[in-house]
Amino acid sequence: MSNVKKLSARFNKLLPTRRDVKFNLPADRINDWHESGGPQFTAFLNTFSVVLPVGERFFIDSVRAHRDFITDPELKKAVTAFIGQEAMHGREHEEYNNAFFARSKIAPRFEKLVSGLLNWGKNNLPPSARLSATIALEHFTALLADSVLREPRLTAPGVEPHFSAVWHWHALEETEHKGVAYDVWDTVMGRGTKAYALRSGGMVAATVIFWALTVPAFLGVLAEQGKLTDVKGWRKFYTFAFGDVGLLSKQLGAYVSYFRPGFHPWDHDNSEYLATMDSFLAEQAKAA
Repeated sequence: MSNVKKLSARFNKLLPTRRDVKFNLPADRINDWHESGGPQFTAFLNTFSVVLPVGERFFIDSVRAHRDFITDPELKKAVTAFIGQEAMHGREHEEYNNAFFARSKIAPRFEKLVSGLLNWGKNNLPPSARLSATIALEHFTALLADSVLREPRLTAPGVEPHFSAVWHWHALEETEHKGVAYDVWDTVMGRGTKAYALRSGGMVAATVIFWALTVPAFLGVLAEQGKLTDVKGWRKFYTFAFGDVGLLSKQLGAYVSYFRPGFHPWDHDNSEYLATMDSFLAEQAKAA
């Protein structure tokens, strides 16, 4: 079977859909919305949210730059839907981030730093390197999404429902389109040695840069909240990030799988979660 036919078969099953959903987040809960995880875990997710709108604009530009090279009609449809979904994610996380920026001096400076770095990349890196960074960071968000969907305690009681809903919606749609940018990569770059080296190098660079920027910003946010030495809060953070809940630690194996030569995001098939999309959207419509 040709590569094009494989792509068509995949997208007939998992064609993403652009959805216009609003969550009306309560801005006064921005620093305590994840009561179960405590202030450290709340601040971690808030800090992660800061990078999403600027990151998603970078992803859109990187994928769009290769759209003219795509001939498969299903992949073209998927790219259009991917762009639409990422635009909606950016809009909702801008509202989220505005609430965060109103309470933090560190957060808007962090956004400016990330935005400046991505703009530099957009203006100075070749399209293939930008797409390599995009598929690496899309893998990051797919892993986070899988954890959110897999582990009910991340969005269950003890979490403010509007914030819970925005993360759950984002996780569902990230899962729905997690293979799109990668299939653009496969179509344009192929699976040769050069493509593998650039893909792997992009993940190494993305990992180092992401955590080198995010961790200091996260700690800075905690310092300005007076929570840096909150031992009880750090215990909760450990449980949710690395311990029993394991938002980060339980995805280590899936992260490493990216470096397999034959890797594809849908090697880890968690599409069963997408069956809950309609009921989730119905609940949001009822709550609006």
